[in-house]
Amino acid sequence: MKTGLGIVGLLFAAILLVGANAPVEAPVEKYDVIVYGGTSGGVVAAVQAARMGKSVLLIEPGRHLGGLTAGGLGATDIGNKAAIGGLSRDFYRKLGAHYAQPESWNWQKREEFRSRRKGNKTEMWTFEPHVAEQTFRDWLAEYKIPVRFEERLDLKNGVNKTDSHIDTIVMESGLQVAADMFIDATYEGDLLAVAGVSYHVGRESNATYGETINGVQTRNAVHHQFVKPVDPYIKPGDPSSGLLPGIPSDGPGQEGAGDRGVQAYCFRMCTTDIPENRVPWTKPDGYDPLDYELLLRNFEAGDHRVPWHPTPMPNRKTDVNNNFAISTDYIGANYDYPDGDYQRRAEIIQAHLDYQKGLMWTLANNPRVPAEIRQEFQTWGLAKDEFVETEHWPHQLYIREARRMISDYVMTENNCIGTRTVDDAVGLAAYTMDSHNIQRYVREGQVVNEGDVQVGGFSPYPISYRSIRPREAECDNLLAPVALSASHIAYGSIRMEPVFMVLGQSAATAACQAIDQGVSVQKVDYAKLKEKLLADGQVLVWTGPRRKPPIDPSTLPGIVVDDLDAQVTGVWKPSRSVSEFVGTGYRHDQDQRNGEMSAVFRPMIPRSGTYEVRIAYTPNSNRASNVPVVVKSAAGEKSLTLNQRKPPRSGAFNSLGRFEFKAGEAGSVTISNQGTNGYVVIDAVQLIPVKKQKDEKK
Repeated sequence: MKTGLGIVGLLFAAILLVGANAPVEAPVEKYDVIVYGGTSGGVVAAVQAARMGKSVLLIEPGRHLGGLTAGGLGATDIGNKAAIGGLSRDFYRKLGAHYAQPESWNWQKREEFRSRRKGNKTEMWTFEPHVAEQTFRDWLAEYKIPVRFEERLDLKNGVNKTDSHIDTIVMESGLQVAADMFIDATYEGDLLAVAGVSYHVGRESNATYGETINGVQTRNAVHHQFVKPVDPYIKPGDPSSGLLPGIPSDGPGQEGAGDRGVQAYCFRMCTTDIPENRVPWTKPDGYDPLDYELLLRNFEAGDHRVPWHPTPMPNRKTDVNNNFAISTDYIGANYDYPDGDYQRRAEIIQAHLDYQKGLMWTLANNPRVPAEIRQEFQTWGLAKDEFVETEHWPHQLYIREARRMISDYVMTENNCIGTRTVDDAVGLAAYTMDSHNIQRYVREGQVVNEGDVQVGGFSPYPISYRSIRPREAECDNLLAPVALSASHIAYGSIRMEPVFMVLGQSAATAACQAIDQGVSVQKVDYAKLKEKLLADGQVLVWTGPRRKPPIDPSTLPGIVVDDLDAQVTGVWKPSRSVSEFVGTGYRHDQDQRNGEMSAVFRPMIPRSGTYEVRIAYTPNSNRASNVPVVVKSAAGEKSLTLNQRKPPRSGAFNSLGRFEFKAGEAGSVTISNQGTNGYVVIDAVQLIPVKKQKDEKK
């Protein structure tokens, strides 16, 4: 994929135009609060600071407001809307008021859209990009908040500090501004990084924070995966010919180990099938057919799924997201972005644009694409009345993650699933722990995707105030509601646009109270902060239905082998849909490939003796009633049948009986889907030592 910068690429975030300005001397402007980054969270932070009577300046490096919310992600991702309050909720009410007006519907009748997308008449959670941006602009105008567009932080000398206190920040243009409090609302975390605040890029290992689905995840990567064998070599079957583009020569890394991998980015396209408003797909300059050879081979292997996910939007438009094995995500092409300078980021943005342009053109035109899929993409095109400045491509690349601050409190998987909680909430998160694919690799001569994890099924959980402010020794007047302190997998749950707005409001509230109290952001009186947040409509405690928390394997007696530690054959899909389960979730066979899937649980027996063998599973009416189980013990192998439609007899576990085991790993419990009549679940196997009764005659 060629990465030369085109005109459109220069316009994205205006990241090259700004740097061309020569520094100029100017008086230092002073504000109470400065918000750097005009994302959705940044706009809300500025509005909240103004509502609390503070002077505020919003600085946006590009030309547009709203980040992803106004950059194509109009199909709002949120696990539970009831967890969203305050100004974030007000934003969706403002959109509801807009779409309540008949004149807002020019390509489609409101009634037609409502019949396809149910929703609250007073709110709108799906919306057109230009409507979202105008809503943000109107909001700022209402509070007379000044905005400086096309002003980029100097990444080398952009922060002047006295000890741990930021005095001024400096833009590349020479603009220097001072404030009592600063809020970094960028996706990249540029201000916090230049200010010397600790941060992390990439995936932590599972061991770092005691997690199970961080780091390299080959076992969980079953979503957006190849379902047919696809040859990875330029010349099929010939490793010496080299690998196709986008497939590194090294392996995925050790399971659960940390790396510098960043989940894939893409553009959330706004498309339409109305001919009068449709822009056809165009072939990008420098188009290289080899970049799409993997896509074409995947079709030829028999995978005829349409590789995109368009969500209907008002006026017969869509928000398009990635879907399946090869789609809009440009996997592995973004590792340099978080720490890159502006030039390197511009190159990466342009490369993503070129890739996605070429992808769409290929899908609509290449004769090797199945005819029905070509027809699908010929029916759709970019919306002519969206993103006019950037040739109808979104002006914002979907930065799913970049830098993540490391503060006194790091949000982790354990917060998401409810085994760890906080008492200083500044908002709730509720979305699935979601990571898009991070890399491709070759396994047994076939290409495989790695990194996609989607684990949900938990109740909304609180986000700590400590996770949106740095350690006091590093900076005492900065908050970061977007690049907050969270592990890779926890950030995948928190990183939803409504949550960024919630945290933006909370950050601004804390900044204003720090000014009023004359203290650092670390010493803000949380009781007063909480009182103000609740008064302003924020939701800090979940009072709705709660799911049972998962069973921590370390709290169980005996020997426990979780499904993640089993030796599996076939692709078992992770799930948390049905309680009660052991660990972070369970897996199932998707009721497919009968007889081809198995899981072998191998316990390490510390000493020879008799053990009760128990199996954990989540019962449901769609489960198999005839799951084959084979217990291999000192006495040999014994075959049993387990009915997973019936609830286990003891909590999450069902006893299979008592067996003699020798010390070591010779014993095993194998579950398969041979001849089964429904979904087969694997969760955990437990062996409890049985104490021998003393002879009463002695």
